[in-house]
Amino acid sequence: MSAPADNGVGTGVRAPRRARIAERTLRTDRWWLQPLLTVLGLSAFIIYATVRSFVRTAYWVPDYHYLTPFYSPCLSTSCVEGSSHFGHWFGDLPGFIPLGFVVLPFLLGFRLTCYYYRKAYYRAVWFSPPACAVAEPHAKYTGETRLPLIIQNVHRYFFYVALIVSLVNTYDAITAFHGKTGGFGFGLGNIILLANVVLLWAYTLSCHSCRHVTGGRLKHFSKHPVRYWIWTKVSKLNTRHMALAWTTLGTLVLTDFYVMLVASGAISDLRFVN
Repeated sequence: MSAPADNGVGTGVRAPRRARIAERTLRTDRWWLQPLLTVLGLSAFIIYATVRSFVRTAYWVPDYHYLTPFYSPCLSTSCVEGSSHFGHWFGDLPGFIPLGFVVLPFLLGFRLTCYYYRKAYYRAVWFSPPACAVAEPHAKYTGETRLPLIIQNVHRYFFYVALIVSLVNTYDAITAFHGKTGGFGFGLGNIILLANVVLLWAYTLSCHSCRHVTGGRLKHFSKHPVRYWIWTKVSKLNTRHMALAWTTLGTLVLTDFYVMLVASGAISDLRFVN
């Protein structure tokens, strides 16, 4: 005798073919802690980054050429003098448009569609599911086949833009080796900017899309030794993608906060050379 059709009654632990258990979960541990910490961590970054992207103050240190990544590249005539490393592509912008508007939407898209972040906010925000062996509240599951989740499929194209932005951030970090009296200079800010760039590169290159670009669609690795070598290195980096996803949120905040403190005059940059 065939099993009855589910008729879309429920999914997961509430599917018709599963045992009927009234409790949402039988787990007795603190399964809710990880989703809670994830929400708090992501919320803290979003609030900080949003505020800093719109305030338009203390984002450029003219003496040492420190530019916060939240404003890079700054391509408007609204940018303070010296902060537009790539010229002025646009005129003055109204206050409701962040000065880094050219790349911020793409970086947001890159993070939102990232495989790790999808897992994080699917569980922590949408409870789909919130944890293993914990029932989710949704009555049905449609996957990433409808708006807005179908947009997740363009993650690879956000990855390409992220590569360009990483190059821009690298240029900013190199340009920042500038002394107060001109010429070469080196301070604590340079270490922070450089560390942030290195970790951003690690996060970007550890992306699943990068792994597919370097080794995907190859039937014989032996015929492509260079791509195979790159694929193996990216695959090793990929195992740390989650850690890098969180670490880079921290370094972005740290970098911006340090530049803000120096630019506002709250602290002086610790200088080693010039």
